[in-house]
Amino acid sequence: MERRTLLQSAAVATTGALLPADAAVARASAPSPLRRVHIVLFDGVEELDFAAPLEVLDIAGKFGAPVETTLVTCDGPRTVVASCGTRIEVRAPWAPDNADVIIVPGGDVRDPARPGVAMEIKRGVIPAALRAARRSRLVMASVCTGALLLGAAGLVRGRPCTTHRMSRDKLAEQGGRVIDARVVDDDDLVTSAGVTSGLELALWLVQRGHGVDVSLDVERVLEYERRGAVYRTTHRQPA
Repeated sequence: MERRTLLQSAAVATTGALLPADAAVARASAPSPLRRVHIVLFDGVEELDFAAPLEVLDIAGKFGAPVETTLVTCDGPRTVVASCGTRIEVRAPWAPDNADVIIVPGGDVRDPARPGVAMEIKRGVIPAALRAARRSRLVMASVCTGALLLGAAGLVRGRPCTTHRMSRDKLAEQGGRVIDARVVDDDDLVTSAGVTSGLELALWLVQRGHGVDVSLDVERVLEYERRGAVYRTTHRQPA
């Protein structure tokens, strides 16, 4: 049976459970807002962490999903130098009230003197901006060690979440209830594991917001099938 047909016919009722990627994709859910997505950049950000979701969302838009993706920094328009030296000109202002989803990618967590997540935690600007941005129905999401920036903002305390396996202890120290999964969906907090899991994160957000068909169309263009597992909790109204 074609994978699309199989997924469309599947129904998974398990809540708060670790689901195989295909089962998670097939699970029926109420649509979640996924129209205005802001991806937060900073010096030392990992290229693949932000490029994978950016590509997924762009392709989803070409299949008719009304998704608008904007690169932002918490400091306003400027040039960001990513981990491998890529220079990205960010033109948009920091405007979280204009976002339905904010995605925070990761970066180096070892040395606060080197551009990356550790430096941004020490600097405090991004955690403060994320904490101030929180509101009802705004989804905060992360790729890889971006979860530690959410943790520094106090947004993972007591909640299921995940990050790169080498940073899970740090996430737990921030109060997160760490789950061994590629994607952890706790409604208005959606986190993903290391680097390439940004593909799963974005595909899952597309699934939540625009359905199985669009997400599978994007997979086909990418020549990629989701893998690993998705942990999903009971959907509730965001605080």
